[in-house]
Amino acid sequence: MRAKRVMDILVAGLTLLILAPLMGAVGAAIAFSDGRPVLYRAIRVGQHGRPFRLYKYRTMVAGGGSFAAAGSSPAGGPPAAPGSSVTLWADPRITPLGKVLRRLKLDELPQLFNVLRGDMSLVGPRPEDPEYVALYTDEQKRILELKPGVTSVAALQYWDEVELLKGDDWETVYRERLIPAKLALEAEYARSRTLWTDMRLLSRTAISLARRIVGGR
Repeated sequence: MRAKRVMDILVAGLTLLILAPLMGAVGAAIAFSDGRPVLYRAIRVGQHGRPFRLYKYRTMVAGGGSFAAAGSSPAGGPPAAPGSSVTLWADPRITPLGKVLRRLKLDELPQLFNVLRGDMSLVGPRPEDPEYVALYTDEQKRILELKPGVTSVAALQYWDEVELLKGDDWETVYRERLIPAKLALEAEYARSRTLWTDMRLLSRTAISLARRIVGGR
């Protein structure tokens, strides 16, 4: 939809202008506390199955994708999987500042640049790692007809999904419970999406973010 693309560019561009001081401060804080790089570039599957680089503020130790040793575990937490794209509860790879950024969802702000590039939309199914997209059924792969989004129905529903990944069977929970549940919500969105529903989801996301930032949790 052309109107959706116009909204993406206008809202993402305006938001970047307004939040430029905050984003600059976050980048400086990461560089000061944990060095460079400031951004993390993750390979995700985009519209029509095309891979793209998704931008996030780095919240893990440098090289965190392979930092945790197989079988290592934080106190009370599940084993950390080396190279895993899924962030676990009490994941030892996350820096102290990263914990704050993740809790407030500020690590996702650089994805506004993905929106301007055309890789993503403001609202749409959250992009997934190629490893997990390979497990989709033919029906689930239909969701790839849509451009992935910064926020979505599933993202709001599972705002704190990391809380569900506390057991040793986190991989099974993620693959067999979370992915199908989230894709079902995204499919329902796809069937009824309009510019108005996108605007409502953006408003709900903004309100949730504001409450979390003000509440500090």
